[in-house]
Amino acid sequence: MRLQASTLLKLAIPLVAVATLSGCAVGPDRRDPMETWNRGVFKFNDTVDTYALKPVATGYKNITPTFVQTGVNNFFGNLRDVWTAGNNLLQGKFKDGASDVGRVALNSTLGLLGVIDIASEAGLQKHNEDFGQTLGKWGVQSGPYVMLPLLGPSTLRDTVGLPLDFAADPWTYKDPTHVRNIGVGLRIIDQRAALLDASSLLEDAALDRYEFIRDGYLQRRQSQVYDGDVPEQKGENVPDQPAVNPTGDGEKPAVAPAPDVTPAPAPETTPAPAPAQ
Repeated sequence: MRLQASTLLKLAIPLVAVATLSGCAVGPDRRDPMETWNRGVFKFNDTVDTYALKPVATGYKNITPTFVQTGVNNFFGNLRDVWTAGNNLLQGKFKDGASDVGRVALNSTLGLLGVIDIASEAGLQKHNEDFGQTLGKWGVQSGPYVMLPLLGPSTLRDTVGLPLDFAADPWTYKDPTHVRNIGVGLRIIDQRAALLDASSLLEDAALDRYEFIRDGYLQRRQSQVYDGDVPEQKGENVPDQPAVNPTGDGEKPAVAPAPDVTPAPAPETTPAPAPAQ
């Protein structure tokens, strides 16, 4: 089961609406035991984004030529491919790992240090893997949801993997320091600019943006861990998806499957006898 962004939005919007309108009928989400703290951090992050990051990203998107934005995104995407290759190999996905190595080699040379994404044109698919996904692949449960200051949504497992993700980023070792810092800032602005349309949609659609982001993030991470092929819950032990408790003791109620509305076949009827002559 592969989750597309449009499908996720279509599913999440009515779920958020039901959860918000049902009020006391919906209890705390056991995936988010630190919800009070997380909401406070979310409000802080949202304030920083509203008054600092979003205006700068908007200006960057409006002023910077499109081909420059594409080049910046490709350059840092090529650096991410290095660690993506490592994680694919750690997960035992050797074919994908070899493809990622080929991407880095091709884009770093013929692609002018990754500014031009030649590898995608050559049929080498881009992947996105991090150490949190690798831990999940090897059975480490996601743990509680965590909202990190400035970094955004995460889980306990993904947070544990962040230091290694940072250490494996080649840009971390770029000298001199001021060039490294400029690159970090440009990278953040470019990533935020790429999300401007999505954030506008979120502001218009979500009744509770915190819940919308939390539920969407947890669904997306589960899909990433299983490469879009999430096992059916029935008969499967899915570590990233807590079991739903139908008794109503604080867990959101399960959505019952739609009833079978296939019409029953019409009963056979015996033709009436012809009237006597």
